[in-house]
Formats: sequence, structure tokens, C-alpha cells
Amino acid sequence: MITQSTDLTNAIRDRFAHVDTCPFQGRRIFFENAGGALTLKSVVETSGLYAAIPDNQGRGNAASAALVDVIKRAKAKMTVFFNAPDGQFFVGESGTELTFRLIRTAVSGTPDGGAVIGSSVEHPASRSAAQHWAKVTGKPYINVQHDNATGQVTPQAYAAAMTPEVQVATILHTSPVTGIANDVAGIAGAIRSVAPNAFIIVDGIQHASHGHIDIASYDIDGYVVSPYKVFSRHGYGVAWASDRLTALPIETLKGGPEGNWEMGTRDTGAYATFTDVVDYIDWLGGELSNASNARARIEAAGTAIHAHEHALTEAMLNGDGNLPGLADLPGVTILGGRDNPDREGLVCFALDHVPAADIVDALNAKGIRTHIRKADHYSGNILDPLGLPAAVRVSLCHYNTLDEVRSLLAAMKEISG
Repeated sequence: MITQSTDLTNAIRDRFAHVDTCPFQGRRIFFENAGGALTLKSVVETSGLYAAIPDNQGRGNAASAALVDVIKRAKAKMTVFFNAPDGQFFVGESGTELTFRLIRTAVSGTPDGGAVIGSSVEHPASRSAAQHWAKVTGKPYINVQHDNATGQVTPQAYAAAMTPEVQVATILHTSPVTGIANDVAGIAGAIRSVAPNAFIIVDGIQHASHGHIDIASYDIDGYVVSPYKVFSRHGYGVAWASDRLTALPIETLKGGPEGNWEMGTRDTGAYATFTDVVDYIDWLGGELSNASNARARIEAAGTAIHAHEHALTEAMLNGDGNLPGLADLPGVTILGGRDNPDREGLVCFALDHVPAADIVDALNAKGIRTHIRKADHYSGNILDPLGLPAAVRVSLCHYNTLDEVRSLLAAMKEISG
């Protein structure tokens, strides 16, 4: 367990840039990981290395050949990290852009008629794309309503809304507003029991840093992450597409190789920095287990990450020592409920007597970085049904500590009055 080893905690934190100090603010605690996790120092070094190389892939020189090898190695690492022995990986502008692209391909590439299904809990990355392309292609969009109390959408809710006409379905793995995970495999099973040939696209952007991903077990056709939320950097996204999704008429250069999702010259540095992420998780799993292969080490790391973050969120909600938890503060609303076993490294809350913006500002003044979620196009789907104009999101990762949680609770005890 990460929580039981001070040496391991220090070794983990030492691998990240700006773990406790902001170059602009000074000392601070970083609880804004859902907005973008801390960056591995190795990613910073790798980014600089490849940013300086002028060569492209596909040329007859040593540098070009080396770049091609880096990309091949990264894709092999992705296969292990995501547990996706089939299909293919590629990078794009961002997780949102890739989500739009996969959904656009699926909706426009299926026959006329049919329907598209998704849920009200989804981030606009998938929900906006699905609704837009359903409208463009004249396919009805079926909305599956999430449960306001739990912040989740269930396989049963999808099953109740399903019809055999569904051709494309979208699923949110974990909510960036509530931090509550959905049962991807269960939902995919509910979809396929009624529409077995539907294309299923999953937004894994929030989930990726909080536990293992196992694409082979989901029975899906697309999965997308944003690497800046899983210890890499901004400027690219990573997508996986199944072979059957790739067999649709995808956008590609006329006369170019078939089934090629990559458009233009690839950023070798993007692939290389994701290799850094996989290597880090592999290292962590090796510190926590005696596993002899990379996938087993990655699974061990995912289990430990989930357990560590669960312990921290439980302390955040229920208190530690003489410090009351967020759930014990007067006039509090905890999004997703106090006792939700599917919470992943995030607590979102509101107080009825202190505006969320004031709480975020007061915490920031104390050197504790959090974020406000407003009832806008990003979070209104979650906040409006609860009657909340805004809420405070406290999001952590496995490098955060109980001492940092205690600092937050002490600050909130004072702020809440």
C-alpha cells in the first residue's frame, strides 16, 4: 500500500514536477488534478528532447528511423497499459477532438436510420459530439438519465432506454464533476444485449489516472484519454479504435494506406511522453508487487492507486482525528453522496451559506489549489438538477498525502464558520 510506506511516497512525489510548489504562487497543495494532473519530470525532459529534433518520420536517415521506432515502441506500451491486444492506437489534438472524431466516424459511417444513445451524466466531449452528429445524420438521440443522488448512470438505465435501432452508443467512464465511475462493461453488455452490432465509444479521460484500464474486458469500439490528466503534458490526446470501427469509411488521405487514422506528420514527442507514463506506472507496480510481467505490474499499480485515493477521499469526507470531514460541515451537499463506493479520487461539494467561488478563493489564499465547477455547458447537466449554481471540486491523485488532506480540512473548518 502506498499509504504504508513513507519511502515510497517520497519516491513517487520526487518523480513529479511542482509537486508542492507552484512557480508562480510558491508553496501550495495541489488538489486540482481533475483539471490536469502533475507532470512527470521524465515527460518534461522527453518533451524538450523531441521538440528539438527537426526530422520527420518516413525518411531515409538514422534520425527518421529512430523516430519511427519510438512511435512503434509507444504503441506497444499502450497495448499493454490499456490491455488492448486488437485494434490500434493513435494520437490527435486532444481527448475532446479524438472523441468527436471517433463518434463522427461511427455515426456517419453507419447506415441511414437507426439511433444514437448516450447519457445525461456525460462530459460535452462525448455528449455534444453524439448529439451533433445524430442531428446531422437525421438519427434520433436517446438520452439515458443519470441518478442525481449517486451521480451515476447504470446498466439498468441504459437497458430501459435501449432499442434494436441503436447504432452508436457513448459511455462516460468517470465523471470529472462528481468523480463517480460508471460500470463500462455492464453498460456495454446492456447495449449489446439489444443492439449487438452497435458501435460503443467510451470517454476515459477522467478515469485514466485513478486505476487500471482494461479495454479487452469492455466489449467496446473506442476509448479516449487526455494524457495531461494522466501525468503527461498538454497538446495531444490518445485514442484506441477497434478493427470494426476502423473498417468504417474513416477520414484519411486519398491514395494513402487503408485504415490509417493518423493525419499529417505525427508528434513523436507525444508518443514518447506516453511511454514515460506507462514506464512510470510499470515502475510503481514493481515497487508494490513481485509481478514478472508489465501488465501484472500495471494492474498492481492500479489497485494500489485506487486504494490510496479511496483512503484519502474517505478521510476528506469523514474527517481525521479532531478535524471534521467535509460531509460533516453545516449546510453541505456532497455530489454523488457521502458513501459511494465508486468514487475515484474526487470530492465535489457545496455549502448553503458560503458561495463556492469564495471557498475556492479562500483555499487558494491558504495555498490549497481547488477549482469551482459552475452550472455551465461543462457541469450544468450535473449541478442544475441539484439546484446548485456552483460547487467546489477537490481532486487528488496517488501522490497526494493524508497531511495535505488534513490541511484542507483544517482550512475548511475555518472557512465554513
